[in-house]
Amino acid sequence: MKFFSRLLFVGLAATFAISPALAQTYPSHPVRIVVPFAAGGPADIYARYIGQRLQDALGQPFIVDDHPGAGSVIGTDIVAKAPADGYTLLMMSNTHTVNESLLLHKPFNLLRDFVSVAPVNYSDLVLVVHPSVPANSLKELIDLAKSRPGKLNYASSGPGTPYHLAGELFKTMAGLDIVHVPYKGSSGARTDVIGGQVQMMFDAVTTMAPQVLSGKVRAIGTTGKSRSAVLPEVPTMAEAGLPGYETTIWLGIMAPAGTPTAVVEKLNAEINKIVRNPEVKAEWSKQGAESMSMTAEEFVQFVREDIAKWAKVVQVSGAKAD
Repeated sequence: MKFFSRLLFVGLAATFAISPALAQTYPSHPVRIVVPFAAGGPADIYARYIGQRLQDALGQPFIVDDHPGAGSVIGTDIVAKAPADGYTLLMMSNTHTVNESLLLHKPFNLLRDFVSVAPVNYSDLVLVVHPSVPANSLKELIDLAKSRPGKLNYASSGPGTPYHLAGELFKTMAGLDIVHVPYKGSSGARTDVIGGQVQMMFDAVTTMAPQVLSGKVRAIGTTGKSRSAVLPEVPTMAEAGLPGYETTIWLGIMAPAGTPTAVVEKLNAEINKIVRNPEVKAEWSKQGAESMSMTAEEFVQFVREDIAKWAKVVQVSGAKAD
């Protein structure tokens, strides 16, 4: 027993000794950031933004690898099964915290199979309609939907995404019968709303605001507590007639469970430097996104609380994975 106790002590001592050294040498080769959403959406855009700046700071390529499908499950499962060495990271969003209660048979558990590294940013959503829809306000849209039950459609980037749950929350709070049309990613959904194949969509302000400002879609309401600085003329959903309506999309970085603490802390520190940079904050604010900065420990608690929050929304709204 004494022999095995010594072995255990030596092993633990070696682990703690190696950890700081590992942080000094990490990364020694390219790092992959898996985005489980389609190219052109907020997760893809900000993964590339963060990846480029991590590359500049740490001297190795951070390569963005998009793997959309199954409401983010396909790409996320790739990371869950990857070696826990810090060289495969996940760009995640509150899609993942929603899916913990919406998709009960997925092959991974967020808090069990991943370690929280750092949040990135959050932004409001905006409800838009195609110009052919005869509604210029939230009240007019609700009245139209109630006069045509089951006839109006709303697009999303897939089951469990913030766009999907924003639509389900809208249906529940306004008492509407509108049909969910899920896509593999936000780009396809956005394209079809702009083209008039689908009547409406909740989308991130960061990606839809240019389409609103160019007149390709009509903005009905934004989903934050206060008006968006990017679309100041557009009322919030609460202002426009749905008191209490509020939702956002947020992004963060995770890694496979078991990733060395020293690597997690190094990535957390570097990402926090990026998101706290005044120039980055100003640039993102112009796009409609606000930086988020936390320690790794604070971020895992944030993720845990968000899972609980969305579980209640899924239950109340009756949202399904279609």
